[in-house]
Order: sequence, then structure tokens, then C-alpha cells
Amino acid sequence: MFKISIQAEEIEGLPLGSFPGRIHVIDRNGIEFVKAIAYLRTQKIIGFDTETRPVFSPGQHHNPVALLQLSGASQAYLFRVGKFGMRKLLCSLMSNPRILKVGAAVHDDVRGLQHYQRFEPKGFVDLQKIAYEWGIRDKSVKKLAANILGVRISKSQQLSNWEAEELSAGQQMYAATDAWVCREMYLKLLQSEKHPLTPEELNPPQPQQECAKKVEAKPETDADASAKPKSRRRRHRHRRPKKAQEAPAANG
Repeated sequence: MFKISIQAEEIEGLPLGSFPGRIHVIDRNGIEFVKAIAYLRTQKIIGFDTETRPVFSPGQHHNPVALLQLSGASQAYLFRVGKFGMRKLLCSLMSNPRILKVGAAVHDDVRGLQHYQRFEPKGFVDLQKIAYEWGIRDKSVKKLAANILGVRISKSQQLSNWEAEELSAGQQMYAATDAWVCREMYLKLLQSEKHPLTPEELNPPQPQQECAKKVEAKPETDADASAKPKSRRRRHRHRRPKKAQEAPAANG
């Protein structure tokens, strides 16, 4: 069984996980692009992710997707779609229901890719939407990888420039690992027994709600009672009857 949730301090003590195979950067249409598609078509399950140049200024428009990462067991391909778009062969792969594309928050990634070319997404698996079936409430790739695979994923390159002229070795490893680890997590889940979260575990009360419940359920003490404003006692039963007013004496 997996943990419902894993804490940050637990992750720091785990070994670093990284893609162990060969990384290919595809930045143009050509023979290497065709070879990449041919390899990925032989895979039943591939890891899927995208990267976008981050925005740091408030009010600035979001940048389009710069990189599409697809990974098999031993080969990872980084398609620089920001340079040459979504080619027909790539769109065909994204629409192939027989090849599972496993990622996290895939809806946003797919929508970003459709900025270049519309396609019908088929065969996508979102780890964020299925992890609860194995008793996991975590959503981020970092926490999921720690929980499912027992490894720590580096996020040091997450906010780097994915539109740079050339991707650094660190960027390539980060991008390949993020796609590959999604594939590995899915395979591990398929080999594990399901223990779905209960509704209470899936949506636990928030700290503020807990505090509110405690306040509502708190029994009244003597001090609480004495602190309340006292109501004015009605004294009409104990009032003495007023004396009859004496009439003024007559003159004369």
C-alpha cells in the first residue's frame, strides 16, 4: 500500500531519480524526427509532459508550449514544438488510442499543444485522476514519484528558459525524467493492489473547518456563562404599592 500523502521532509531523504536511457532533442522536421515517431509507435505506454517558458511579470500573457517530451523505457524524445510546431505525425501519435500517453494534468498540456495544431486527443492517462484508486491523495509529480517509486525528482530546472537556443544538459535530463517517471509510476500502479480512498480521505476537512467545528462543539463552562451579559430581572412582583397622593388642603 502507498501513503495517502507524503511530506516534504520525507522526500528529501530519498535517492535522486533520473532518466537512465538516451535523450534525443528534435528541433526540426527530418530523418531524426521520423525515427523518433517510428520508435514511439512501437511502445504501448509512453511518458508524456510539456514545458513552457515561465512568466515572471504580473499581467504578462502566458507563453506557448516550448517542448513536448515523450519517453519510452530506454529512449526519451524532446520535441521543440516552439520551433517547428505540431507536425502531422506528432498529431497522429497524440490521437492514437492504442498508445497510452501517461502524464499529470494532461488536459492543460494537450490544450497547450493544440495552440499549434488541432487534434483529437486519445489514449491519455492522467495520474492525478487515477491515483486515488490506489489510496493516494497527492497530485504533484514530485510527491507522486516519491510516494509510488520512492525517489526524489529534482525540480531545479523547472523555471528555466525552455525557449533557449540550445537546451542545457540539466534541462534535457529534467525534461526527459519528468516524462519517463510518469510512465514508470503508471506501470508500478498497474502491478499494485488498489485501495481506493474513502470520500472522507479524498476530501478531508480543512484546518479552518476543523477549528470551526471545535468551537461549535465546545461545551459551555461556568466562566463562559458568567461572561455573558446578565438579563435584567423583572421586579414588578416585589414592588411596593405606591401611596395615594394626598390632595392639597383647601384654603380658608
